[in-house]
Amino acid sequence: MDKQAKDYLRNIPAVDEVLRFKKIGFLLEEYPRKLVVEAIREVLAKKREDILKNGVATLEEATISEEVGKRVEEKSEDSLKRVINATGVVIHTNLGRSLLPKSAISHLIEVAKYYNNLEFDLEMGKRGLRYSHVEPLLCELTGAEAAMVVNNNAGAVFLILNTLAYGKKVIVSRGELIEIGGSFRIPDVMKSSGAILVEVGTTNRTHIYDYENAIDEETALLLKVHMSNYKIVGFTKDVPLEELVELGKRYSIPVGEDLGSGNFIMLSKYGLEKEPTVQEVISAGVDVVSFSGDKLLGGPQAGIVLGKKKFIDKIKKNPINRALRIDKFTLAALESTLKLYRDEGLAIKEIPTLRLLTIPKKTLYMRARRLKNRLSKIGGLSVQIKEGISRVGGGALPIQTLPTFVVAIRPIGTSLVRFEERLRYGKPPIIGRIEGDEVLLDMRTVQDEDLPLIPKVISQSLD
Repeated sequence: MDKQAKDYLRNIPAVDEVLRFKKIGFLLEEYPRKLVVEAIREVLAKKREDILKNGVATLEEATISEEVGKRVEEKSEDSLKRVINATGVVIHTNLGRSLLPKSAISHLIEVAKYYNNLEFDLEMGKRGLRYSHVEPLLCELTGAEAAMVVNNNAGAVFLILNTLAYGKKVIVSRGELIEIGGSFRIPDVMKSSGAILVEVGTTNRTHIYDYENAIDEETALLLKVHMSNYKIVGFTKDVPLEELVELGKRYSIPVGEDLGSGNFIMLSKYGLEKEPTVQEVISAGVDVVSFSGDKLLGGPQAGIVLGKKKFIDKIKKNPINRALRIDKFTLAALESTLKLYRDEGLAIKEIPTLRLLTIPKKTLYMRARRLKNRLSKIGGLSVQIKEGISRVGGGALPIQTLPTFVVAIRPIGTSLVRFEERLRYGKPPIIGRIEGDEVLLDMRTVQDEDLPLIPKVISQSLD
């Protein structure tokens, strides 16, 4: 180490000295002392690192004060924060999946602000069940005999298997042994639940006799898994749920279905691919079915379990259920979302997921024009409106494409990668997608209230 570097190291101020800087005093008036001290230590550690690496560092009071201020601000920000979803993926797992309806948000605030009857029966004046807030609604909307809700669909599948088939066999078509996000696989969930997997058929073709030939005295459940996150096309064959239910009745074996991204509305009426509704599955006679609350349903994260009362009652009594149960916030959001389904037109209008999936292309174009007009006032950009493709996301309707309009931005004199990175560091962050030499902002998932914010973030990203 040369003499200059040693001099710089000696001149790094002590934490107590920095605390006496004038601008640091202002920070101490606004932020907790512990937070400011931690930020000072991190800034000084970085100075030391710079000197050891480069032999120099800026040690002026003004510079250190500014860097400490920025660090304090960064450390004070929420880690979980609002972002602008410009990807065009409606049910974006990494960006929080479904947006909640306004009525659900209002209900959440009320439940958070005040005490509530989570497990109190107001009519009887004694302890009640948390399921009572949504079970009647779920049964009303689907025709199921009974219902319950846990924290997600993987938990729901686990609980069903653990309750009805622990130590016994569950027959599943080989073509339905899916993997969902985060590398969670049906065979792994089954193994963890204590059930024994029996694969039948082949990847592309499974017949009813494949199930029947595999049945023995140890068979506890026939399980169908809806392939909501991929499709097999070509020379294929699967067994309709009605046939599987008939087989189950013949052998007195319950039939379950993991519906994945369940929904209550015939989406084909709105120009989307046909996806089985929960009502259709219940009508087919299934004994137990599970699906997610935050995908096509458009509510909070939850695993909803419906079916015959004798099976649902057993599942409710499983001790593991307590580890998977939902809290007051999920219940409040789910109840308000479910109520909207009493009127299909209202559900399409008020549930953001359904509204975004069915939004007219003309509306998307008008939104794109409004944004382009705003961005055209910023120098250093090439801005165009182009046609594009949005996706449903969340493992739902995997081959469905949604025509959309995007605002295509190409920064002039700035690296595209650097520009996209700075958008992600914006306030709020903008998450778009790169295609060719442009950043695309998809108007399907950009909300009207995002439009005034996007130009500000983009302008700052070009500084």
